[in-house]
Amino acid sequence: MTVRRSFPQTTGTLRLDGLHADVKVVRDARGVPQLYADDAHDLFLAQGFVQAQDRFFEMDVRRHQTAGRLSELFGPETLEVDKAVRTMGWRRVAEQELSLLSPRTRSYLQSFSDGVNAYVRSRSPGELALEYTLLGIGGLDYRVEEWVPSDSVAWLKAMAWDLRGNMQDEIDRATASTVLDTTRIQELYPPYPFARHQPIVTGGAVVGGRFDAEATPGQPGTSARPPLSAAVLRSGGARALEDVRRTTAAVSGALGGLDAGGSTGLGSNAWVVDGDHSTTGAPLLANDPHLAPTLPGVWYQMGLHCTQVDTDCPFDVAGFTFAGFPGVIIGHNASIAWGFTNLDPDVSDLYLEAVDGQRYLRGRTWKRFDRREETIEVAGEDPVTFAVRSTVHGPLLSDVAPEYASVGANAPVPSGSPERGSRYAVALSWTALTPNRTADAVFAIDQASDWEGFRDAVRDFAAPSQNLVYADTAGHIGYQAPGLVPVRGAANDGSWPAPGWDPAYDWTGDYIPFDALPSVLDPDDGWVVTANQAVVGPGYPYYLGDSWSSGYRSDRIAEVLAKKGKLSAEDMSRLQLDTRNGFAPRLVPYLLDIDAGGRYYSAGQRLLRSWDFTQPPDSAAAAYFNAVWRNLLELTFRDELPTDVPVTGRDRWFEVVNRLLDEPGNPWWDDAGTDDVREGRDDILRAAVRDARDELVRLQSRRADDWSWGHQHTLELENQSLGQSGIGVVEWLLNRGPWQLGGGTDVVNATSWSADEGYVATAVPSMRMVVSLADLDASTWVNLTGASGHAFDAHYTDQTEVWARGETLPWPFGREAVDAAGVDRLLLSAGGD
Repeated sequence: MTVRRSFPQTTGTLRLDGLHADVKVVRDARGVPQLYADDAHDLFLAQGFVQAQDRFFEMDVRRHQTAGRLSELFGPETLEVDKAVRTMGWRRVAEQELSLLSPRTRSYLQSFSDGVNAYVRSRSPGELALEYTLLGIGGLDYRVEEWVPSDSVAWLKAMAWDLRGNMQDEIDRATASTVLDTTRIQELYPPYPFARHQPIVTGGAVVGGRFDAEATPGQPGTSARPPLSAAVLRSGGARALEDVRRTTAAVSGALGGLDAGGSTGLGSNAWVVDGDHSTTGAPLLANDPHLAPTLPGVWYQMGLHCTQVDTDCPFDVAGFTFAGFPGVIIGHNASIAWGFTNLDPDVSDLYLEAVDGQRYLRGRTWKRFDRREETIEVAGEDPVTFAVRSTVHGPLLSDVAPEYASVGANAPVPSGSPERGSRYAVALSWTALTPNRTADAVFAIDQASDWEGFRDAVRDFAAPSQNLVYADTAGHIGYQAPGLVPVRGAANDGSWPAPGWDPAYDWTGDYIPFDALPSVLDPDDGWVVTANQAVVGPGYPYYLGDSWSSGYRSDRIAEVLAKKGKLSAEDMSRLQLDTRNGFAPRLVPYLLDIDAGGRYYSAGQRLLRSWDFTQPPDSAAAAYFNAVWRNLLELTFRDELPTDVPVTGRDRWFEVVNRLLDEPGNPWWDDAGTDDVREGRDDILRAAVRDARDELVRLQSRRADDWSWGHQHTLELENQSLGQSGIGVVEWLLNRGPWQLGGGTDVVNATSWSADEGYVATAVPSMRMVVSLADLDASTWVNLTGASGHAFDAHYTDQTEVWARGETLPWPFGREAVDAAGVDRLLLSAGGD
């Protein structure tokens, strides 16, 4: 049968050339593999082989994405994405990084590649994945290339892209400034509310070049003003930035990441409690990264075990990795556990460049672009060759858009910029385009056995910058912020696109020293909570970023930890499912004070009077509140903002509306479409509660008690490559869903949605794990989808229903526990069959 041709063999014996000795693969009831090998070469060779068994098509698509070669598979529809990735040079940077990596890391990457190739080499494309058969029916004549180490390393660029910081905010601020003054724009980007929401590290300062968590912080710095005039933006700069918006959205969409407005709500929760706050007497660590839902899911569960752990084979680790990358990214070994959330540092800047032909302006000097040519093969069409131009700041992303030739052609002359008739372009500075040693860090973390070893390992974790939470079997807990975060010139606070012609806005060439980045070991509270809130207080001397979540999730987690006192592993899992909306208690009293006008329109308000502010799938009140929230945003902001500036409803908007509620006459409340009437707060709230009532009647039922949040807040899983093909039978074969969800935007169970687009989940907990350092075999985990990338395989989405119910699965680690949970056993033989 066609759909079964690609299913892997998971029992019996298979010969695997290149092994030094036999490797055992034990899979549990969910198909999750645990590998046992005598040396590191064999361990990673087998990891490559097993990942290719389950996920090779996903791996192949990923390497085409990161190399700017999707058009070889999918034709001209992906050409803009390929041009953007080639312009940034992800694959070029990955190849440069290989020479920086340690010999051991390179050997692990090569062994992994050899394992992938051993699986692929003896199989036709149709025997590797159903998707190749479907593409072949469409006319694709495809030969699978061998896997190489840079294919693995390049995927780190894709993850860094999804978690790169405030690039979209820079564009939005600049776009909005063409119609609004700076004061009003700043009202849409309120500062972090330190008075109400704690940062991750509540004290500390940099003393003698090192961060000291016990030191007294300094005074807060000041923010720079927008560096580009409205005249410059109106005359062509904003158009160039809009081209970049479209291009970056296309890249993110191809990766299954952010949409056009950056509105999916990417983030994460990770927290750890010490033994004094645990019923086990040892630390407990929880993590659930929030990413856009994809099928297959972004994570792949694995265990990697040396039969004898020593210097030649130092791995005994299990957790979550990426299909196509060796080692374990998040998880635990025999001594330590670690989790990630996005630090959300500002590691990218957009520079508006003044351009004259093949030159750009620096100060009062014209410089020639660095230039190279790239050629993209396109399925069914002739190859496309184009030029990549770069300035001192980086590659010109605006060149990707075909409309570039008309950008800024009639631009006025900004101070010190080119003569009339010149144009504007947009260059990207981004730390991930600097070759680094993040791959070294992954393997070093996997081997670390204590806090100092862990910190030494993450010194090389350059991009994406993450909040790292830590626990060990000795009873310690900690937090470390790693990554390359640039030091900017005094004029540049990273919030706005900068004038490339003015060197005062350049990066200095330095990065925040690792030892000066915030960290803490064994805090007095007995826990560390990270949920994308501010990392450290306003007195920190370096600029990390300004686009953090506002602290509703982190405060809720800390509140529950404090109230509970001592937590079990089950308590930690239960907290991951918490659906309390932290902003609702602020807004609901205002909604209840409104006279909606009659029993029909007040039906939703009656639900809110007894609401406990939680958002389970069956909640009628949550369905109504979120509908009010969406309509409130539409009525308040959409009339004054440019169409391309999204109003997503994410937690930043909680803070915006929070401030406006105390200002009933603020101009934002006024409807710009009614010239002869000046609306106030209560007018807009009344319209929002009425419109929400009408909307839910259309979507669900006239009877308010029959509404449910899960009816409109659903999860759809679309295959990452062909799931939006527009061919009904293909989509039926590969896509799954819907599932009704609870949770919502910036609640702990963060199933985010975009107010611009409706209520379907745009980001979800991509996995959940709880690690018990008292007994590693008592740990639990669950993946969004399943181990397999093969549609109709039993493990394609067999964890999704478990995930949607809020349940987790046993996570065996010790050999005895793994064997007891084993269902399928495969011997990869170094000898004969």
